Amino acid sequence: MAIATVNPATGETLKTFQALDADEVEARLARAAEAFETHRTTGFPERARLLRRAADLLEGDAEEVARVITTEMGKPLPAAAAEVAKCVKTMRWYADHAQALLADEKPYAFDVEDAGASRAFVRYRPMGVVLAVMPWNFPLWQVVRFAAPALMAGNVGLLKHASNVPQTALYLDDLFRRAGYPPGCFQTLLVGSSAIESVLRDERVAAATLTGSEPAGRSVAAIAGDEIMKTVLELGGSDPFVVMPSAELSEAVRTAVTARVQNAGQSCIAAKRFIVHSDVYEEFAARFTERMAALRVGDPMAEGTDVGPLSSEQGRADLEELVEDATAQGATTLCGGRRPPHLERGWYYEPTVLADITPSMRIHREEAFGPVATLYRVADLDEAIAVANDTPFGLSSNAWTNDAAEQERLIADLRAGGVYFNGMTASHPGMPFGGTKRSGYGRELSGHGIKEFCEVTTVWYGARKSSG
Repeated sequence: MAIATVNPATGETLKTFQALDADEVEARLARAAEAFETHRTTGFPERARLLRRAADLLEGDAEEVARVITTEMGKPLPAAAAEVAKCVKTMRWYADHAQALLADEKPYAFDVEDAGASRAFVRYRPMGVVLAVMPWNFPLWQVVRFAAPALMAGNVGLLKHASNVPQTALYLDDLFRRAGYPPGCFQTLLVGSSAIESVLRDERVAAATLTGSEPAGRSVAAIAGDEIMKTVLELGGSDPFVVMPSAELSEAVRTAVTARVQNAGQSCIAAKRFIVHSDVYEEFAARFTERMAALRVGDPMAEGTDVGPLSSEQGRADLEELVEDATAQGATTLCGGRRPPHLERGWYYEPTVLADITPSMRIHREEAFGPVATLYRVADLDEAIAVANDTPFGLSSNAWTNDAAEQERLIADLRAGGVYFNGMTASHPGMPFGGTKRSGYGRELSGHGIKEFCEVTTVWYGARKSSG
């Protein structure tokens, strides 16, 4: 099986790699299991030294790595550079804080003497070999936000990356090797999706994490469930962006555009559904549409490009189907809705705003993975919350209001893994990240994330009895 880098800006196949055969996969599994037995016994200072070294190397490679990311999946070069910088920051954050995050815990409201013990505490121990099945849209960041905490906890990692970013996957394999990690601590499995099940079912694999589509999550979760294996899933999202009358409208509009078209709209946590109170709807819609239409679509390597191509021809076709279904059922196209006529090569799509959305349209319930925004007019906060929650997804949410009572209501009632007020949903190493409903389960980042792949271990010392 061949795994290729295809430039989405041109459709040209640039490099082709041969997938690993079964013997090589077996060899890497064996190395991972062996490496865990050593890596789990290293102290936090040594783990931190290794991770800081990897961060330093990545920082030195930043320009080259950013160009590889842009070439493989199409995001504008400045966005790729920002992704690299975020990875460096997160690696250093975990190197600095993992020991404190995983320190032994005194049980809450637990009386040792009353329980007949001399001492008791909770310790977090690493689980073992963790398989990471990762997507192409943030090909470095998605991996690092798993790898940094997992390695600091004493686990080892196997990466099955998306097949359209093989150079990024191989770079990550090489990065941790150059940083001095023992062989087997982090390895890339350059294989197709059909090879995942056999790896998951291998008794040497202790856990799995997946970021990707709902079908991919269902498949991995089903196999892992059959094996009684711990999993963390971060799946699709169709995040609401609620705008109420008390919002600072200029800032809301500016942020709304960024939140929708970042990464050409190919982000699970991108704002996708813009739910606007009728008192400010007309002004918001006009200003939002004007800014979306003014974005520059083009070569992601070129200076001044706002929106690059979609990552694949199929991805663009899927997006076009959603738009065509909506317009056929009465949706109004305020801007975009087509392929840019000046770009004949590559998988580009114009930033698009659709209004008059109804529940019968597929785009109302399905995730639009591209630069397409849907607008909803609502009469009050109750309706805004109802529309926001009318989705199978619940990854995150954005809400623009300066009314404290509205903010408390939104925190209580929005069914999402995060509620971001007067700003754009983003991930940070110090805050937990993950969703509800069909957006998955478990958390990444922060102390919550590093503990996902740890065994929560009760340690108990019996009370000493007097010898008389």
